[in-house]
Amino acid sequence: MRLKKLFRYFLFIILFLVSIIFLLDFYISQKTSSSIYYDYQDLPHTPVGVVLGTSKYIKKGGINEFYKNRIDGAIDLYWLGKVDYLLLSGDNSKFNYNEPIMMRRDLLKANIPNSAIVLDYAGFRTLDSIIRANKVFDADNFTIITQEFHCERALFIAQYQGIKAQCFAVPSPNKMKLVRIREFFARISVFLDLFILHKEPKFLGPMIPIINSNQPTLTESEK
Repeated sequence: MRLKKLFRYFLFIILFLVSIIFLLDFYISQKTSSSIYYDYQDLPHTPVGVVLGTSKYIKKGGINEFYKNRIDGAIDLYWLGKVDYLLLSGDNSKFNYNEPIMMRRDLLKANIPNSAIVLDYAGFRTLDSIIRANKVFDADNFTIITQEFHCERALFIAQYQGIKAQCFAVPSPNKMKLVRIREFFARISVFLDLFILHKEPKFLGPMIPIINSNQPTLTESEK
């Protein structure tokens, strides 16, 4: 009988935790849905587009579709005049692995001018990328460029920090099961980071405004 009671308590705890995970996931999705755009025509202009980094290649070889679609989306937004500058935020913590540099190379191949590209080498996590865009690069109204599920988490961070942002959701690959499962845990982590641990980016440093009196918004002729 005692074992049965322990099993019931254990089962109850598991069900409770699973319910919390699903409720948190739903809450983040609902809270950020109004700031996510899927159509270029509907997207309002902002001075800065923040491209969230990821690996260009998958472990088995070949191009990572998450990466490709973010880069393609950034290129389209720039040439359509939806953003004037592209802030490339990614990981640069390992030797021979530099997400911002890789992204810049591909943007330059698409004839995006170097003057419209800004690199953030300390975007180790989504939290770092979003907060640094505001506190380091002085972007107070920007467009995040990533997949829908990632948009939701990034916007949740921005909203908590009082940062004005919107997100352009680029297409996601067809195979998303494992990624979606990882996202459940990523959302738990970001909730703990924001509400319990009050985490800040790993690095902040002095402010380097993307747009200032010496660097005006690009005109159409300069693009």
